[in-house]
Amino acid sequence: MTEQTSMLHIRVDDKIKEQATVALAAMGLSMSDAVRLFLRRVVIDQEFPLELKVPNAQTQAAMEESRTMMATHRARFATANKLFADLEENSRQ
Repeated sequence: MTEQTSMLHIRVDDKIKEQATVALAAMGLSMSDAVRLFLRRVVIDQEFPLELKVPNAQTQAAMEESRTMMATHRARFATANKLFADLEENSRQ
């Protein structure tokens, strides 16, 4: 006896779909295989199979800063050297 199946339609960014298809193919999976596997884990575990967290205050502030920078086309550092100097300084803390 064959299982009855249903069609699932989802919208996803073309670039993400293309990149995911390549990555999944390298694992020997099709996009459909991956979605079926994802849904099976939801059913078996009765939970979302990926860890989702609400960003903490520091991460939220960084996200907001990034959105502002993108909207105003303003970089945080004027040069790459200033960026690297900041990274170096903060890596010692």
